[in-house]
Amino acid sequence: MSFDSLGLSEPLVRAVHELGYTSPTPIQLQAIPAVLNGGDLLAGAQTGTGKTAGFTLPILQRLSSTPAADATAKRVIRALILTPTRELAAQVEENVRQYGKYVKVKSTVMFGGVGINPQIDALRRGVDIVVATPGRLLDHMQQKTIDLSRLEILVLDEADRMLDMGFIHDIKRVLAKLPPKRQNLLFSATFSDEIKALADNLLDSPALIEVARRNTTAEKIEQKVHPVDRDRKRELLTHLIKQHNWFQVLVFSRTKHGANRLAEQLEKDGISALAIHGNKSQSARTRALAEFKDGTLQVLVATDIAARGIDIDQLPHVVNFDLPNVPEDYVHRIGRTGRAGATGEAVSLVCVDEVQLLKDIEKLIKRVLPQEVIPGFEPDPNARPEPIQRRSQGGGGARQPRQAQSAPKRDGAAGSPRGGQSQKPRQGGNGQGQGQAARGPKQEQAPRQGAGKPHQAAAAKPQGARAANAPAQARKDAPRHEPVRAHEKPRSTTHEHGATHAPRKAPTGGNPGALLGGAKPRGDAPRRPAGSTRDNRRGD
Repeated sequence: MSFDSLGLSEPLVRAVHELGYTSPTPIQLQAIPAVLNGGDLLAGAQTGTGKTAGFTLPILQRLSSTPAADATAKRVIRALILTPTRELAAQVEENVRQYGKYVKVKSTVMFGGVGINPQIDALRRGVDIVVATPGRLLDHMQQKTIDLSRLEILVLDEADRMLDMGFIHDIKRVLAKLPPKRQNLLFSATFSDEIKALADNLLDSPALIEVARRNTTAEKIEQKVHPVDRDRKRELLTHLIKQHNWFQVLVFSRTKHGANRLAEQLEKDGISALAIHGNKSQSARTRALAEFKDGTLQVLVATDIAARGIDIDQLPHVVNFDLPNVPEDYVHRIGRTGRAGATGEAVSLVCVDEVQLLKDIEKLIKRVLPQEVIPGFEPDPNARPEPIQRRSQGGGGARQPRQAQSAPKRDGAAGSPRGGQSQKPRQGGNGQGQGQAARGPKQEQAPRQGAGKPHQAAAAKPQGARAANAPAQARKDAPRHEPVRAHEKPRSTTHEHGATHAPRKAPTGGNPGALLGGAKPRGDAPRRPAGSTRDNRRGD
């Protein structure tokens, strides 16, 4: 069967053929006629099976063949497509422009991380289709720069990912502002019970399309597992890339810090690599994707969130440097290869810490993944598993965030408990920390060992309360490390390898700055948790 037989116009079919597509995929065969009929739709299919064309082509057909209900001189927004990430939004809008190059339909894309004014200008000029992330769309709605009162079609793409990222409340806020009479289309790579629950509240007697059983992977993707010690993962990855001469390798890291570090290590090994994740600027993310797509970049290291929207024809290799914590993410990850019926290879480097994660994945996809030990990289049979969240990133895991007491909040620091305001002294306004307040009136400071001057008062000031004109010498003389006295225990500290020391008791005298984390002078920048695993949830 061809695209001509699905009821699409000649200009749309011509554009599709120019892109090299001659036959529709199973999801397209069922979704295109269903969308053209005008009813609601709930569609689930594996990643890489052509879901995007399954809704963009019929939307373009409907908008180009029927005028708006209230036809005016200015174009009005008739279709809204919501996606969870910036990259996916850009990819979908690019598809809309490619498929609609011969029809008179205008589109635009809106996401965060870039200036909002060009988006406002595009809306003022008038568009028919808007592709947006929920966060930036709400920004426009709050600023009243977008009018959705004449919306006819709403699409939730990658709906399962939007639920995973916590977008359900944003989606509800958007739905409350939309006209009640519209066509709703819900597309998802995985088809969970939560998706069906969302559909029950959103869709009206929808058509149900499920072209493959839930949470399955494409048949043409060759999947394998390479057992390896946690500390030799990077070495094994370099070996595989060089031995097999791999190019266009998409590598998944569990954390943003891990993605950065792995990309740097691969560069040192002579392999061109860049990292892409939520902390990167939008220009850096766009540049990395462009270089990866045109083949000038050999390896792209990505987190799960940032990898959405990476749609590359014939992408040959996907590597799970770290197994995902959520089994469904495995399906999304390897779906970046083997797209549109092509073949692909998905390799997972699994250490002893990830055995349970592997079992969860195999349970989800209902198959046991073949394992192959690479000669020279045999895992230590006596290795004991470590909690992934507590060990160093060097083996591919996530670090444990430092405890709050070892990184005191400064005035104006992000995440301070009072929104950047100074905290009040504990007792009597004496300007002491918690331990100093507990021992009553301020005691006279003992002279610093080996120095003739007493400690400066600046070291004992409350957080955020140091005067702007404090002498530079006072900050310079603040001790970098407080010596452990004979009657004290070391203060609580969490190191990168996960070891935790017992907390130090409050001293009865000496430098009160030690109670505020005296290993740093008060002028230093606040620390950030070294192993935060939270990715950019807003996706905009």
